[in-house]
Amino acid sequence: MSQRNLTLLTDLYELTMMQGYFKEKDANETVIFDAFYRSNPGGNGYAICAGLEQVIEYINNLHFDQEDIAYLKTTGLFEDDFLDYLEHFRFSGDIYAIPEGTVVFPREPLVKIIAPIMEAQLIETALLNIINHQSLIATKTARVVYAANGDGVMEFGLRRAQGPDAGIYGARAAMIAGCIGTSNVLAGKMFHVPVKGTHAHSWIMSFPDELTAFRAYAKLYPSACILLVDTYDTLKSGVPNAIKVFTEMREAGIPLTFYGIRLDSGDLAYLSKKAKKMLDEAGFTDAVISASNDLDETLINSLKIQGAAINSWGVGTNLITSKDCPSFGGVYKLAAVLDKKTGQFMPKIKLSENAEKITNPGNKAIKRIYSKETGKIIADLICLEGEKYEESNSLLLFDPIETWKKTHLAPHTYTIRDLMVPVFQKGQCVYQSPSVMDIQAYCKRELDTLWDESRRLVNPHEVHVDLSNQLWHMKNQLLDTYHFKD
Repeated sequence: MSQRNLTLLTDLYELTMMQGYFKEKDANETVIFDAFYRSNPGGNGYAICAGLEQVIEYINNLHFDQEDIAYLKTTGLFEDDFLDYLEHFRFSGDIYAIPEGTVVFPREPLVKIIAPIMEAQLIETALLNIINHQSLIATKTARVVYAANGDGVMEFGLRRAQGPDAGIYGARAAMIAGCIGTSNVLAGKMFHVPVKGTHAHSWIMSFPDELTAFRAYAKLYPSACILLVDTYDTLKSGVPNAIKVFTEMREAGIPLTFYGIRLDSGDLAYLSKKAKKMLDEAGFTDAVISASNDLDETLINSLKIQGAAINSWGVGTNLITSKDCPSFGGVYKLAAVLDKKTGQFMPKIKLSENAEKITNPGNKAIKRIYSKETGKIIADLICLEGEKYEESNSLLLFDPIETWKKTHLAPHTYTIRDLMVPVFQKGQCVYQSPSVMDIQAYCKRELDTLWDESRRLVNPHEVHVDLSNQLWHMKNQLLDTYHFKD
């Protein structure tokens, strides 16, 4: 992304609104926008935020080059003085964000932008495009990895992804959320993550027979010898031939450090159990049994219940596309406008007949509340910037809609963590993105802070996202202000 100018990767109305601000308003009016999502994807109990590094790359490279200006002029929509302004456009604001790999929940800002209104408006589309996609794939991957229950999951979806970018950055998100490797070689190079793969049916078919193909592969890759056994007949040909090759390797003194078989079709539960019995009887009890073939968390969970003898999973289409839930639903909403006279942010709210779409106003922060005893998440608390909380005091949490639902936390029974970190200050990046593998390790620790009930695949427990008393009263005062009477 850093090698491409993505400034025009935006919806037209962002630019027409920018010209409107330029002509009709103070172009330097400072505002706050929040990027958040309204509901967890795929019926999940949480999401994993991802994509911040690419947002940083996008902001750092944000500029209109001469070709961009020339193109915009051809549309007939933009006047010369506005186009002259764009020639010198750079982002000068502040950005706060929740770090990649963090467990997140609906309605809390993943990214907060404090910037002149024209700058904040322009970046909406690209920011949502990046965050929505990677957060979606990371969340889907977390479900698949959870279903695998400690077995390795490999991301194999490049050829089915919706284009090169989706394949590259989808692989990145999948690694963040717990995959042990990807088949995507370019992603491996770009993000310094492990690349993995075996061979195709065409490899087997290109040789005179299956055994010859297996022997050739084992000769080339003796320390990564996973043989695809379902080209002709899995149990009568593929597995016996694989056993024969493994036996020859063992007799030749070749260490069997990483070896096994891959199943890509048929009844995976039945075939894996039969193959396991055959491998064990031949003395290959530690052989890997890998499976692919349109897997997802539901099928993996079902195979586990059936006692399938699979201990490695290659997941492609359903992961890289998040096939059952193909969008994340992140939105970008104005939350406050700076009053130059007072120097205070004036809260803004969007109303709707749908309570879920009513926004939370003001300049906000997010506090995560953990049980001191277990280290598990109790709730997230959205509050106003500057509100102070002390763990030595009691804390009352309440549902912002059904306010009679309350939780009282006694002093010293909980801990508090601020979720958002500064990323840009006055247009300069102040945040160093960790490596993908470091983010993966962090993400694993984050997932461990969830209760099992919130991680289950079906009907998970909802983690509460509450409002502080101060923010709740501000929101309701604004709602009363806009309550028009006939």
